[in-house]
Amino acid sequence: MIFIVVKFEVKDEYAERWPEIVADFTAATRQEPGNKWFDWSRSLDNPNEYVLVEAFEDDAAEAHVKSEHFTAMTEKFPPYLVRTPRIISRQIDGDGWDEMGEVTVEG
Repeated sequence: MIFIVVKFEVKDEYAERWPEIVADFTAATRQEPGNKWFDWSRSLDNPNEYVLVEAFEDDAAEAHVKSEHFTAMTEKFPPYLVRTPRIISRQIDGDGWDEMGEVTVEG
């Protein structure tokens, strides 16, 4: 599985609208064959930072970066951003989320 985390620092004037700005890109990516998840979160420390956590089957990530909506994103997003997004992209063993061993919820 390809596991990816990307941090987007959004300009102050667009921070509240960011989910709307990325909505079409998010929907298109979630529909791609091989996409396991594509989830946005907002930083608790910096309200202008959004964190994207995504995963693809091993052979699906390349198709993602060659997709029409990905290409459009590379042109559309920069005017809204403070700086180039920061990324961690790794191939890892596994097929999805595991339960955390240190915290157990009964019920």
